Amino acid sequence: MPHDEKLAARIRKLLSGYADVEEKRLMGKLAFLVNGSMCCSVSEDSLLIRVTPRDREALLEQPHVSPMQIGRRTMRGFVRIAPAAFRTTASLRKWVNRGIAAGE
Repeated sequence: MPHDEKLAARIRKLLSGYADVEEKRLMGKLAFLVNGSMCCSVSEDSLLIRVTPRDREALLEQPHVSPMQIGRRTMRGFVRIAPAAFRTTASLRKWVNRGIAAGE
């Protein structure tokens, strides 16, 4: 299934204030890089966010957050966020900013 273009457009708008933003196809998904580091990705209608190892376990206890899986492999540096967790611009901004901070 292709990525959600409306979600991608919302992320582009949030990242428009950054000087060094790139979009790439990584792991078959549309990824957003800030200053050369992947901060988030769009997978179908979900958001994949880079996280620090320290924050990962606490985030997984939140509603609408699950481990990111590629096949049978769990990606420890990322979590999957369901659409219910980023309906508003403010909530999406919170997640994207978390991904940017984890990549710094």
